[in-house]
Amino acid sequence: MKKNAIAVLIVLLAVMGMCGCIYKEKESDEIKEIINDCIALCEEARANMNLSHGPCLSDNNPKWKHEGWVCDVAHSPRLPVDNLPENQCREYREGKASHFVEVNEQCEYIRHY
Repeated sequence: MKKNAIAVLIVLLAVMGMCGCIYKEKESDEIKEIINDCIALCEEARANMNLSHGPCLSDNNPKWKHEGWVCDVAHSPRLPVDNLPENQCREYREGKASHFVEVNEQCEYIRHY
């Protein structure tokens, strides 16, 4: 009986491990899409405006479809001015979004959280 219980436990752990890997892979694909969409917003904005002041690209932007996320331009390396609340996306400041993607003025990915 103990051998059967151990076998069941091993199978159960293996299945749980596979589910975790599938979830992480799906999450990773979703994050890649969000990052790519932020880069695309940045490239479009860069063609029409100066990004040196680090604008939030997702605020009031109907092209941004990622609820809970914002897309922000920051300096790379970061400067203290990037951490000022008034220089961060409104939805992030107001707690409507809890995640962000940052790109630099050249629309290169910096980080996400």
